[in-house]
Amino acid sequence: MFERDRLNQIPPLVGMDDRVKDIFRTIVESYLSTGDPVGSRNISRALPISLSPASVRNVMSDLEQLGLIYSPHTSAGRLPTEMGLRFFVDAMMEFGDLSNDERNAIKRQMTSSHQPDAGFESLLTQASQMLSGLSSGAGLVLANKQDQRLKHVEFVRLEATKALVVLVDEDDKVENRLMTLPKGLPASALTEASNFLNAHIRGKTLSEAQKEIEAHHVELQAELDDLTAKLVESGIATWAGASEDQPQSLIIRGRSNLLENVTAQEDLERIRHLFDDLESKKDFVQLLELAEQGDGVRIYIGSENQLFSLSGSSVIVSPYRDGNQKIVGVLGVIGPTRLNYARIVPMVDYTARVLSSMLTDPKRRFESD
Repeated sequence: MFERDRLNQIPPLVGMDDRVKDIFRTIVESYLSTGDPVGSRNISRALPISLSPASVRNVMSDLEQLGLIYSPHTSAGRLPTEMGLRFFVDAMMEFGDLSNDERNAIKRQMTSSHQPDAGFESLLTQASQMLSGLSSGAGLVLANKQDQRLKHVEFVRLEATKALVVLVDEDDKVENRLMTLPKGLPASALTEASNFLNAHIRGKTLSEAQKEIEAHHVELQAELDDLTAKLVESGIATWAGASEDQPQSLIIRGRSNLLENVTAQEDLERIRHLFDDLESKKDFVQLLELAEQGDGVRIYIGSENQLFSLSGSSVIVSPYRDGNQKIVGVLGVIGPTRLNYARIVPMVDYTARVLSSMLTDPKRRFESD
């Protein structure tokens, strides 16, 4: 599930005894619960052992020197730093599993409102909406557009040497790409090229369609004249090249959740920048690249990897796969750094597995795991 592969980036707490662990855990768990700094007196009362506020302050001083906690104001309580949160998540947090009821609820939400013949994007939207509702954060689903399956291609002449390549995917989304036509191309060639492509690409991804056309090169030359054959090859290549410039389809649901309980001006500014990045899809290509490096849930806290270009937001994501076990996208949750990691990590992991199963066999009705 969650890959604990970042511990080497955290300063080892050599000789950390139970007293230090309890104090550090109390500070972090208080922050995750309330978002507020906690002082030595309240920590002393919350500890399972008897320890004076003065002793607690001594330990807090050591933790602060290690860079794991900090004081937001003079004489205030303490909050975990991003590095402290990372250490806690990697080394101390216990990730439970979902109950059978929670698993069944996720499967019901993913399957009950999704028909087997519905489009791919409809399924992704449902996953994003569900994650938003369950996490109280924003649900994110990112897909590789080249993995969306094709339904229809058509060439529409605009002028003697210009045409649109019109492509429709299985979600009935239409995209147009401008291309240059070979000189002397008759009007009938546009129809013949469309028919040939539609006979070979329906139900295939863009990359599969390109391979299909390449595999039928001899047949292409035999069935069509030279100009029409060139139109078929250049038409699919034109659309593929445009898709490579915008390789992702991004679905975000529950952005309003990010504005709840935000009071400080700096938090509002952070959310504004996050919304800007979500609109521009900035840095999201990193999520696909990082997902392909290994299985399991990955957690990015604050400014790590410069996702969304600012500190203050956390992302929990997991890859999902198609029927060939190829990673075709990621899904997850975006929220403040005080997300409920212990609850959201298994939720994201299980949702990714359900989505992968549905992409493998859209008609499958899931049994309890």
